Amino acid sequence: MSEQNTSFETVEAVDKVKGFWEKNNKMIIYLGTAIIIAIAGWIGYQKFILEPNELKANEAIFPAENLFGKMATSGFNKDSVNIVLNGGEVDGTKIMGLLKIMNNNGGTKASNRAAYMAGACYLHIGEFDKAIKYLGDFSGNGADQVQAKAYLMMGHAYAEKNKVDDAMNYYKKAGSVNEKDESATPDALMTYAMYAEANGKEKEAIDTYKKIKEQYPTFVSTGNGDIDKRLARLGEFN
Repeated sequence: MSEQNTSFETVEAVDKVKGFWEKNNKMIIYLGTAIIIAIAGWIGYQKFILEPNELKANEAIFPAENLFGKMATSGFNKDSVNIVLNGGEVDGTKIMGLLKIMNNNGGTKASNRAAYMAGACYLHIGEFDKAIKYLGDFSGNGADQVQAKAYLMMGHAYAEKNKVDDAMNYYKKAGSVNEKDESATPDALMTYAMYAEANGKEKEAIDTYKKIKEQYPTFVSTGNGDIDKRLARLGEFN
Protein backbone atom coordinates (compact mmCIF):
# COMPACT_ATOMS: atom_id res chain seq x y z
CA MET A 1 0.00 0.00 0.00
CA SER A 2 1.35 3.42 -0.92
CA GLU A 3 2.14 6.12 1.63
CA GLN A 4 -0.60 8.25 0.05
CA ASN A 5 -3.23 5.54 0.45
CA THR A 6 -2.17 5.00 4.05
CA SER A 7 -2.49 8.68 4.78
CA PHE A 8 -5.96 8.90 3.21
CA GLU A 9 -7.11 6.30 5.70
CA THR A 10 -6.11 8.50 8.62
CA VAL A 11 -9.25 10.57 8.08
CA GLU A 12 -11.14 7.83 9.88
CA ALA A 13 -9.55 9.08 13.09
CA VAL A 14 -10.46 12.71 12.52
CA ASP A 15 -13.25 13.68 14.88
CA LYS A 16 -12.15 17.19 15.73
CA VAL A 17 -11.06 20.19 13.69
CA LYS A 18 -8.02 20.79 15.85
CA GLY A 19 -5.07 18.85 14.58
CA PHE A 20 -6.58 18.03 11.17
CA TRP A 21 -3.47 19.05 9.27
CA GLU A 22 -1.12 17.31 11.69
CA LYS A 23 -3.12 14.08 11.57
CA ASN A 24 -3.34 14.08 7.78
CA ASN A 25 -0.07 15.67 6.72
CA LYS A 26 1.24 12.53 5.01
CA MET A 27 -1.49 12.87 2.39
CA ILE A 28 -1.61 16.64 2.12
CA ILE A 29 2.08 17.34 2.47
CA TYR A 30 2.84 20.23 0.16
CA LEU A 31 6.59 20.18 -0.09
CA GLY A 32 7.35 16.92 -1.86
CA THR A 33 9.74 16.38 -4.70
CA ALA A 34 7.23 17.41 -7.37
CA ILE A 35 6.60 20.85 -5.92
CA ILE A 36 10.28 21.51 -5.35
CA ILE A 37 10.91 20.61 -8.98
CA ALA A 38 8.09 22.95 -9.99
CA ILE A 39 9.63 25.78 -7.99
CA ALA A 40 13.08 25.05 -9.39
CA GLY A 41 11.75 25.17 -12.93
CA TRP A 42 9.98 28.40 -12.20
CA ILE A 43 13.15 29.89 -10.72
CA GLY A 44 15.16 28.72 -13.71
CA TYR A 45 12.81 30.48 -16.08
CA GLN A 46 12.86 33.69 -14.07
CA LYS A 47 16.66 33.82 -14.13
CA PHE A 48 16.61 34.57 -17.83
CA ILE A 49 14.64 37.77 -17.35
CA LEU A 50 16.03 39.08 -14.09
CA GLU A 51 17.13 42.68 -14.01
CA PRO A 52 20.21 43.60 -11.91
CA ASN A 53 18.24 44.06 -8.69
CA GLU A 54 16.50 40.77 -9.29
CA LEU A 55 19.83 39.04 -9.83
CA LYS A 56 21.19 40.46 -6.58
CA ALA A 57 18.13 39.31 -4.67
CA ASN A 58 18.29 35.90 -6.32
CA GLU A 59 21.91 35.47 -5.28
CA ALA A 60 21.05 36.49 -1.73
CA ILE A 61 18.21 34.00 -1.41
CA PHE A 62 19.99 31.00 -2.92
CA PRO A 63 21.56 29.60 0.31
CA ALA A 64 18.27 29.84 2.23
CA GLU A 65 16.42 28.38 -0.72
CA ASN A 66 18.88 25.49 -0.87
CA LEU A 67 18.45 24.69 2.83
CA PHE A 68 14.67 24.96 2.48
CA GLY A 69 14.78 22.46 -0.37
CA LYS A 70 16.75 20.02 1.77
CA MET A 71 14.22 20.35 4.59
CA ALA A 72 11.42 19.76 2.13
CA THR A 73 12.77 16.32 1.31
CA SER A 74 14.34 15.29 4.62
CA GLY A 75 12.06 16.95 7.17
CA PHE A 76 11.71 20.28 8.93
CA ASN A 77 13.23 21.00 12.33
CA LYS A 78 13.16 24.14 14.41
CA ASP A 79 16.90 24.82 14.20
CA SER A 80 16.97 24.71 10.41
CA VAL A 81 13.71 26.65 10.16
CA ASN A 82 15.19 29.36 12.38
CA ILE A 83 18.23 29.65 10.12
CA VAL A 84 16.09 29.80 6.99
CA LEU A 85 13.94 32.53 8.51
CA ASN A 86 16.52 34.56 10.43
CA GLY A 87 19.87 33.67 8.94
CA GLY A 88 22.91 31.84 10.23
CA GLU A 89 25.64 29.50 9.08
CA VAL A 90 25.52 25.87 7.97
CA ASP A 91 28.68 23.91 7.13
CA GLY A 92 30.61 27.11 6.59
CA THR A 93 27.97 28.65 4.34
CA LYS A 94 26.48 31.91 5.52
CA ILE A 95 22.75 32.15 4.98
CA MET A 96 20.75 35.34 4.80
CA GLY A 97 17.35 34.79 6.40
CA LEU A 98 14.16 35.03 4.38
CA LEU A 99 12.81 37.80 6.60
CA LYS A 100 15.81 40.01 5.86
CA ILE A 101 15.64 39.18 2.17
CA MET A 102 12.01 40.28 2.04
CA ASN A 103 12.83 43.45 3.96
CA ASN A 104 15.78 44.35 1.73
CA ASN A 105 14.37 43.25 -1.61
CA GLY A 106 10.68 44.06 -1.55
CA GLY A 107 8.92 43.74 -4.87
CA THR A 108 11.40 41.29 -6.37
CA LYS A 109 10.58 37.77 -7.48
CA ALA A 110 13.04 36.48 -4.89
CA SER A 111 11.10 38.29 -2.18
CA ASN A 112 7.92 36.70 -3.47
CA ARG A 113 9.49 33.23 -3.25
CA ALA A 114 10.74 34.08 0.21
CA ALA A 115 7.16 34.77 1.30
CA TYR A 116 6.11 31.29 0.16
CA MET A 117 8.96 29.58 1.98
CA ALA A 118 8.52 31.69 5.12
CA GLY A 119 4.85 30.79 5.22
CA ALA A 120 5.68 27.09 4.89
CA CYS A 121 8.27 27.34 7.65
CA TYR A 122 5.90 29.09 10.04
CA LEU A 123 3.23 26.50 9.36
CA HIS A 124 5.64 23.74 10.30
CA ILE A 125 6.54 25.32 13.63
CA GLY A 126 2.93 26.11 14.51
CA GLU A 127 2.96 29.89 14.09
CA PHE A 128 -0.21 29.92 12.08
CA ASP A 129 -0.93 33.66 11.97
CA LYS A 130 2.51 34.30 10.48
CA ALA A 131 2.03 31.44 8.05
CA ILE A 132 -1.21 33.01 6.86
CA LYS A 133 0.40 36.44 6.56
CA TYR A 134 3.32 35.37 4.40
CA LEU A 135 1.41 32.89 2.29
CA GLY A 136 -1.14 35.61 1.68
CA ASP A 137 1.66 37.87 0.42
CA PHE A 138 2.76 35.25 -2.10
CA SER A 139 1.64 35.24 -5.73
CA GLY A 140 2.11 32.25 -8.00
CA ASN A 141 2.27 34.47 -11.10
CA GLY A 142 1.10 31.66 -13.33
CA ALA A 143 2.87 28.82 -11.52
CA ASP A 144 -0.38 26.99 -10.82
CA GLN A 145 0.91 24.10 -8.73
CA VAL A 146 2.87 26.43 -6.47
CA GLN A 147 -0.14 28.72 -6.05
CA ALA A 148 -2.36 25.74 -5.26
CA LYS A 149 0.08 24.60 -2.59
CA ALA A 150 0.13 28.08 -1.05
CA TYR A 151 -3.68 28.06 -0.80
CA LEU A 152 -3.56 24.54 0.62
CA MET A 153 -1.12 25.63 3.31
CA MET A 154 -3.32 28.60 4.19
CA GLY A 155 -6.18 26.15 4.59
CA HIS A 156 -4.07 24.07 6.97
CA ALA A 157 -3.20 27.14 9.02
CA TYR A 158 -6.83 28.22 9.33
CA ALA A 159 -7.84 24.64 10.19
CA GLU A 160 -5.34 24.65 13.04
CA LYS A 161 -6.89 27.92 14.26
CA ASN A 162 -10.30 26.20 14.21
CA LYS A 163 -11.58 28.63 11.57
CA VAL A 164 -13.60 26.14 9.57
CA ASP A 165 -15.09 28.45 6.94
CA ASP A 166 -11.75 30.09 6.17
CA ALA A 167 -10.03 26.71 5.97
CA MET A 168 -12.66 25.36 3.60
CA ASN A 169 -12.44 28.49 1.47
CA TYR A 170 -8.71 28.05 0.92
CA TYR A 171 -8.91 24.31 0.41
CA LYS A 172 -11.53 25.01 -2.24
CA LYS A 173 -9.31 27.68 -3.83
CA ALA A 174 -6.46 25.19 -3.97
CA GLY A 175 -8.67 22.82 -5.91
CA SER A 176 -9.79 25.44 -8.41
CA VAL A 177 -6.49 27.02 -9.53
CA ASN A 178 -6.20 24.66 -12.49
CA GLU A 179 -8.91 22.04 -12.89
CA LYS A 180 -6.96 20.37 -15.69
CA ASP A 181 -4.17 19.44 -13.31
CA GLU A 182 -4.57 15.70 -12.70
CA SER A 183 -2.41 15.61 -9.57
CA ALA A 184 -2.46 18.71 -7.38
CA THR A 185 -6.11 19.52 -8.05
CA PRO A 186 -7.71 16.20 -7.01
CA ASP A 187 -5.36 16.10 -4.01
CA ALA A 188 -6.60 19.52 -2.93
CA LEU A 189 -10.23 18.59 -3.55
CA MET A 190 -9.72 15.44 -1.51
CA THR A 191 -8.46 17.54 1.38
CA TYR A 192 -11.47 19.82 1.06
CA ALA A 193 -13.89 16.88 1.06
CA MET A 194 -12.19 15.15 3.99
CA TYR A 195 -12.20 18.36 6.00
CA ALA A 196 -15.85 19.01 5.16
CA GLU A 197 -16.74 15.49 6.23
CA ALA A 198 -14.78 15.84 9.46
CA ASN A 199 -16.78 18.97 10.26
CA GLY A 200 -20.23 17.58 9.53
CA LYS A 201 -20.66 19.38 6.22
CA GLU A 202 -21.97 16.31 4.47
CA LYS A 203 -23.38 17.94 1.33
CA GLU A 204 -20.10 19.65 0.54
CA ALA A 205 -18.22 16.42 1.16
CA ILE A 206 -20.56 14.33 -1.01
CA ASP A 207 -20.56 16.83 -3.87
CA THR A 208 -16.78 17.02 -3.85
CA TYR A 209 -16.21 13.27 -3.63
CA LYS A 210 -18.53 12.88 -6.62
CA LYS A 211 -16.68 15.60 -8.51
CA ILE A 212 -13.37 13.85 -7.92
CA LYS A 213 -14.86 10.54 -9.08
CA GLU A 214 -16.33 12.06 -12.24
CA GLN A 215 -13.58 14.45 -13.28
CA TYR A 216 -10.44 12.63 -12.14
CA PRO A 217 -10.96 8.94 -12.92
CA THR A 218 -7.23 8.25 -13.16
CA PHE A 219 -6.69 9.63 -9.68
CA VAL A 220 -9.50 7.45 -8.34
CA SER A 221 -8.51 4.33 -10.30
CA THR A 222 -5.07 4.32 -8.73
CA GLY A 223 -6.65 3.79 -5.32
CA ASN A 224 -6.58 7.33 -3.99
CA GLY A 225 -9.08 8.00 -1.27
CA ASP A 226 -11.50 5.06 -1.52
CA ILE A 227 -14.16 7.41 -2.89
CA ASP A 228 -16.95 4.81 -3.04
CA LYS A 229 -16.34 3.81 0.57
CA ARG A 230 -16.48 7.43 1.69
CA LEU A 231 -19.67 8.08 -0.28
CA ALA A 232 -21.27 4.94 1.15
CA ARG A 233 -20.44 6.09 4.64
CA LEU A 234 -22.30 9.29 3.86
CA GLY A 235 -25.33 7.38 2.55
CA GLU A 236 -24.49 7.61 -1.15
CA PHE A 237 -24.32 4.32 -3.06
CA ASN A 238 -23.66 3.47 -6.73
